[in-house]
Amino acid sequence: MVRDNPVYDLKIEENEIENEVDEAKVSIVDIKNEVRVRGDILYSVDEVPRWYLCILLGIQQYLMMFGTTVAYSNLVTSKLCIQESGPARGYITSTIFFVSGLGTLIQSAFGTRLPIIQGSSFIFLAPIFATLSLPQWKCPSEEEMLSATEEELQEIWQIRMREIQGAIIGASIFEMIIGLTGVIGIILQWLTPLVIVPTISLVGLSLFEEATFKAGKNWGIAIITILLLVLFSQYLKNFNIPGCSYSRKRGWKIKQIPFFKLFPVFLTIVIAWVICFTLTAAGALGSTNSARTDLRVETIYYSPWFRFPYPGQWGLPTVSIGAVFGMLAGVLASVFESVGDYYACAQLASAPPLPPSAINRGIFAEGICCIVSGIWGSGGGMTSYSQNIAAIRITKVASRRVIQYGAVTMLIFAVLGKFGAFLNTIPEPIVGGITCVMFAMITGAGLSNVQFIDLHSSRNIFILGLSLFMGIAIPKWFKGHPDTIAIGNDVANQFITILLNTSVFLGGLIAFVLDNSIPGTDEERGLVKWREQGLEHNESEGDQLILSSSSIYDLPFVMNLIKRYKIFKYIPISPTFDQNIILRKVRPLFKIFKSPKKNNHNIDSVM
Repeated sequence: MVRDNPVYDLKIEENEIENEVDEAKVSIVDIKNEVRVRGDILYSVDEVPRWYLCILLGIQQYLMMFGTTVAYSNLVTSKLCIQESGPARGYITSTIFFVSGLGTLIQSAFGTRLPIIQGSSFIFLAPIFATLSLPQWKCPSEEEMLSATEEELQEIWQIRMREIQGAIIGASIFEMIIGLTGVIGIILQWLTPLVIVPTISLVGLSLFEEATFKAGKNWGIAIITILLLVLFSQYLKNFNIPGCSYSRKRGWKIKQIPFFKLFPVFLTIVIAWVICFTLTAAGALGSTNSARTDLRVETIYYSPWFRFPYPGQWGLPTVSIGAVFGMLAGVLASVFESVGDYYACAQLASAPPLPPSAINRGIFAEGICCIVSGIWGSGGGMTSYSQNIAAIRITKVASRRVIQYGAVTMLIFAVLGKFGAFLNTIPEPIVGGITCVMFAMITGAGLSNVQFIDLHSSRNIFILGLSLFMGIAIPKWFKGHPDTIAIGNDVANQFITILLNTSVFLGGLIAFVLDNSIPGTDEERGLVKWREQGLEHNESEGDQLILSSSSIYDLPFVMNLIKRYKIFKYIPISPTFDQNIILRKVRPLFKIFKSPKKNNHNIDSVM
């Protein structure tokens, strides 16, 4: 019989030994990933703190984006021809908070599954302003506004809002397609450490004007805010405060609480706010000083106690082709910025390498979030918030559940008009001081990737310096010369202008083209060290690589079904998606780029 054949028995033993070796390798991979996931993070992505900590930590995360949200709301409402004292300004602000909560739940549960907050992006302001600057959307004269009835005043701004809603919804469909088809994942096949450095770094560097503008309104308060945040997050991070905890099994117990490590941002804002309140009450600040806490007190009185934002609250969105294609430029710029945010978040959260499926799913989810934002009428699209990502490194809290609790809290607070108005009284210099530290952390996270490349190489120095410099210089110049692009088509002019005003897009594109076209070895480009950083693989089926992954990026349900059927390997947003199947057909079309050996490591190894 065949079973009595000694050669057959020997093969069986060899297969068993190989299986044991493979299992041992997988165990080693799991251990390495576990160590990497933990890092110096207090709560990792999958960990769940106690419910009350989730609420407090979630609110702290959302405090990071509050200043940006309020600033965005003020800019949009001023272009929509809404009166200064109009209650609609508060309604739109509450709507932005509401869709931010919905978008965050969608992204954290079904998108990348990383602890990323979704919120309104300034990238969308350029196409929105360009649309509203058209002759048919110019605001009526002051005399016309004064003579208009309440219903007419309402229709003046709502008809403009509906035009913006339609443009956002139409452009966001393209973003969904980009994620659903896996196009963004294929492009990322040629992403290397030299591309990651300027892409992430420019997220922080490009926002320095916004941070310093707010801080510059009162540098004294801004510097106090920065010093407080540095004190709590760095010097006192290992200083614990004694506290009590109770459980049925152990009863009351003295427990050391890392209070300053958990709530550095929250403590900083509260203390700085109290300082500003004291100075205001003592008369130490002038009547127009931005550090005063009573500049926006009137908004609390005029805001309703309860108001629920609902879809189509401003009417049925209208769609025009020019507005949609103009908004598409903002969407594409947002896609590249979000990819940089995904990598930054994974790095700062000490999460495993991002698989292509998570990136595809993240962009697909952002497209859905933008459509939700358009349907609700927030006056803008949705994107990942850089402020929240930097807060992860400072607070050492990367729990997905914390972000979700914060999102639910924001949904509740969005219904409470008085609460939003109260938070609106936070002085701008405090927000400026906080954002200075936040954006600096993002910049540092991007620059930390230079550890993988050979800095003695003139090639690398050239690519790194040029991409960073031009990523800042070109948008800076175009902001002062907004009408430079004139190729005979208004839609094309708007499209190109927006892209050239986006630092993340420009810097990443320059580095992408140069690093994949200028000759260089894998070791010189940093790919060798990059692959060794937390990435393990087994070779099978020729050149195909089976990458180790983490359950962090798996969907919260139906994973058994997805793993059971091979068809899901062909779906770009599926956690089991095998990009090698597509790459074998796509790579020959991109021979213009010098694709690195075994390049599919690059997508999944950012650390």
